[in-house]
Amino acid sequence: MSMDIALLHAVVEVAKAGGFREAARVTGSNASRLSDAVRRAEQQLGIRLFHRTTRTVVLTEAGRALIDRLLPAMNEVDAALDALNRYRNTPGGTLRLNVPVSAARLVLPALVPEFLRRYPDIQLEIVAESNVQDVFRDGCDAGIRYDERLEQDVVAIPIGPRIQRFAAAASPAYLDVHGRPAHPRDLIQHQCLRGRFASGVMPPWEFEREGERLSVEVKGPLVVSVGGAVDLALGTAIAGTGIIYLFEEWLRPAIDSGQLEAILQPWWLSFSGLYLYYNDRRLIPAPLQAFIDFVREANGAL
Repeated sequence: MSMDIALLHAVVEVAKAGGFREAARVTGSNASRLSDAVRRAEQQLGIRLFHRTTRTVVLTEAGRALIDRLLPAMNEVDAALDALNRYRNTPGGTLRLNVPVSAARLVLPALVPEFLRRYPDIQLEIVAESNVQDVFRDGCDAGIRYDERLEQDVVAIPIGPRIQRFAAAASPAYLDVHGRPAHPRDLIQHQCLRGRFASGVMPPWEFEREGERLSVEVKGPLVVSVGGAVDLALGTAIAGTGIIYLFEEWLRPAIDSGQLEAILQPWWLSFSGLYLYYNDRRLIPAPLQAFIDFVREANGAL
């Protein structure tokens, strides 16, 4: 039976993503195009591969049997094609990274332009989210996270500054009216601009000084999603509405310009920097290997 491999790829991507829209988002394709490809594959095979409703797309028994055999074969095909990169002057292909929004804002801008200049045949896709635990979600090749707790077969290498801090600040106008807190507990009496993770967790503000560490449950007039709406909180703080608590590097331009005034600086909490995570038991795609080598080179220059 002759079958266009592009149709089989469409079947695999829809099965992995669990739907046409999600598969289109992951692959950068079009949902209707994927749906048409799956329909044509089913016509050529003479059997239904997916049960479709208005809300779900689920593999049939025949579809599951096909995917169980097809997925390893497709991985081998992708690996064989990727191996051709060694014969190129520069590696090419797509590299997908799953990163926190803070990494996209504070760390990657110092790396990405030079990486893309050096490897013009690589297309870099960044999936920036605030609360994702699985770094390989959405078909990503690697991920960037703060915590160095490693899963089995996963390697972590440092990326970006090794020490970062959380900072607290407010506009001089706000502090002139409401007073300048001398201790983190004073924040309980202030208007604070808070963040909430996608999980619904609204973390307390944590501080540390000379071995003493404490958490403060603050309140205030504004809550934003961590990541997507942080700039709104920053603008609101600059406008004089309340106190903001965020990565120091995110606040630094406003502090240096005088739009914000740093407060409680002896209590600012330091923490270790980001790590690039990848699975070294899988065949590492050439674009990912190029990025790993690039990050290691950058680390050596620090």
